[in-house]
Amino acid sequence: MELALILSISVLSLLFAVYLARHILKQDRGTPEMQKIGDAIRQGAEAFLRRQYSTIAMLSAVLAAIIFILYAFVRQSMPTDPVDPIRLASYTALSFLFGAFCSGVAGYVGMFVSIRANTRTASAALSSLNRALQISMRGGAVSGLFVVAMSLLGVGGLFGVLDWLGTPITKIPFMIVGFGFGASFVALFAQLGGGIYTKAADVGADLVGKVEAGIPEDDPRNPAVIADLVGDNVGDCAGRGADLFESTAAENIGAMILGVALYPFFGVKGIMFPLMVRAFGLIASIIGVMFVRTREDADPMKALNKGYYVTSLLVAVGFLIGSKWMLNTPQAPSAWLYFFFAGVVGIVTSIAFVYITEYYTEYKYRPVKSIAESSQTGPATNIITGFAVGLESTYLPTLVIGAAIIGSYYLGLATGIPNAGLFGTAVATMGMLGPAAYVLAMDTFGPITDNAGGIVEMSHQPENVRVKTDRLDAIGNTTKALTKGYAIGSAALAAFLLFSAYIDDVNVLLKEKGLPLMLSVNLEKPEVFVGALLGAGLVFLFSSLAIKAVGRAAYFVINDVRAQFKEKPGILKGTEEPDYGRTVDIVTRAALRNMVGPGLLVVGAPIVVGIVFKWFHVGAETVAALLMVGTIAGILMANFLNNGGGAWDNAKKFIETGMYGGKSGEPHKAAVVGDTVGDPFKDTAGPSLHVLIKLLATITLVLAPLFV
Repeated sequence: MELALILSISVLSLLFAVYLARHILKQDRGTPEMQKIGDAIRQGAEAFLRRQYSTIAMLSAVLAAIIFILYAFVRQSMPTDPVDPIRLASYTALSFLFGAFCSGVAGYVGMFVSIRANTRTASAALSSLNRALQISMRGGAVSGLFVVAMSLLGVGGLFGVLDWLGTPITKIPFMIVGFGFGASFVALFAQLGGGIYTKAADVGADLVGKVEAGIPEDDPRNPAVIADLVGDNVGDCAGRGADLFESTAAENIGAMILGVALYPFFGVKGIMFPLMVRAFGLIASIIGVMFVRTREDADPMKALNKGYYVTSLLVAVGFLIGSKWMLNTPQAPSAWLYFFFAGVVGIVTSIAFVYITEYYTEYKYRPVKSIAESSQTGPATNIITGFAVGLESTYLPTLVIGAAIIGSYYLGLATGIPNAGLFGTAVATMGMLGPAAYVLAMDTFGPITDNAGGIVEMSHQPENVRVKTDRLDAIGNTTKALTKGYAIGSAALAAFLLFSAYIDDVNVLLKEKGLPLMLSVNLEKPEVFVGALLGAGLVFLFSSLAIKAVGRAAYFVINDVRAQFKEKPGILKGTEEPDYGRTVDIVTRAALRNMVGPGLLVVGAPIVVGIVFKWFHVGAETVAALLMVGTIAGILMANFLNNGGGAWDNAKKFIETGMYGGKSGEPHKAAVVGDTVGDPFKDTAGPSLHVLIKLLATITLVLAPLFV
């Protein structure tokens, strides 16, 4: 019954997303000039995604073959295995491919709507701010609902199939970890490739257009402007969608694995609980999206916040119902109430992350104002202050994450059920990811409104229309920043959950082999300490490669824009058209070429470490150290990069409101340089680290048998 309800809610959520998409596609596309620009963005985004997914599909097929070989012929078979090695290898490899496929579909559908909602939002702004707000938010909701519903449908569907095939219930969560790994694998390349693309185009457009040529942002004379608008979709929509898809998939599977330990108390309901509350989160998000509306003279951000608070409240109600229904046992009559409060801890944590991110990235607060003020003395002081703000911004999130983990752990212990402490942290993670569909809708709202503003600017619409789209664009920048904070917070809790699931998995394997259990990760062992050091070093090396990739790709964009200005002097005079397609093609090839190396590094590192240190009889423990310290370093680095980059961006926007001379002053030029430095921080390396943290966890879960 429970599984049928979960799958039914998933399907109904997908149908509602289709309804929203059809509603949006019926809206007016605007003037012929708007349609022409929108078509150019759509063609560029679809061309990039086709080429990117072709590359990812090839890499996924190769890795699936490697997983099959490792499970079928390298992994040592256990006497208690429910299936023979070939069947187990087939299940794992196919679940990996299924996870990769679902992630790709969810990301593509979300972007399919976003690149069509942009012109319709621009057209709606001609007459109504509220209509423009609702079209862009509902366009984002298509992405949010598809991502979470596809994740839930994939995990629930695999569970149902394996149960139908007669697999023991307690073994199923361990056999579908490949789904989470597949989702993580696609997410890393989608986020990394999209991030390189969007920031290479953005940096090229800004440095040559704003700084060298002195033309405004989104000026149609800039050959990189279409590539920049395309990048908003492939990075912030398709990339972030894949990011949160794998967050929900990996968290569902990790929580189910921890639920196996509580099987004697709750039975199958304890394993299914994560999926049920995720289904309730979908219902809450649908209702929250439909609450979004504003008056023409009101602040649209208040409308989005209202929808978010409604969603969060309904998620809490869903947790109350789900906990009472599925975690109520005569052996511990009050356990369900403690688990409900653990879920509330996660919901409160998500709200805290939103406020912390807003404080460090909004220009009405001290951190961003300090960067804008330092711009008066040039780009060097702007960069120094922005760097300091980014470093400072890591500490409050650390306190919040620590409080959430400890609070939810002790709430779990208070139930009196053995091993319930870790399940309490899993429930908190579920709470934080409860409003994930709504949060992703707010994130995709950003590129839709950004594109709408660019379309209005390039099609030379009246100033009053640009005022409306500027208001929505400014809010979109805020929601994108808030979503990054939310994503790293959820990644932190999910990583702890998955780390605990990895330890559980390893101990099951050790017990079956008759070996001592791994009760701790002992950093006093030199091999284990080295593994921890390698985990931290991996985060720094990956960040370096991601940022350098943007620099290399931007190099080609800058040279192309300069060349076009030289080849066609009439471009800057407005008498000749730039070749937008040429720039789009250049940045596409550069982004795809530069995403492969960093991605393969992350996939290969834990495998090599685990196999090499297995020779020293500490393979599983060394990988645990790599995972633990890599997660800690990744959380801190991602917060630094996300918040520092967002603060630089909004310091520039603060000056553009008229402070310190506005757009015509020297402080603005310094702020543009700082914003350019922050671009690959906040939109390439930072978001990719969210995925790296969870990919390390899922790959170690899948390949744990090789390290024992």
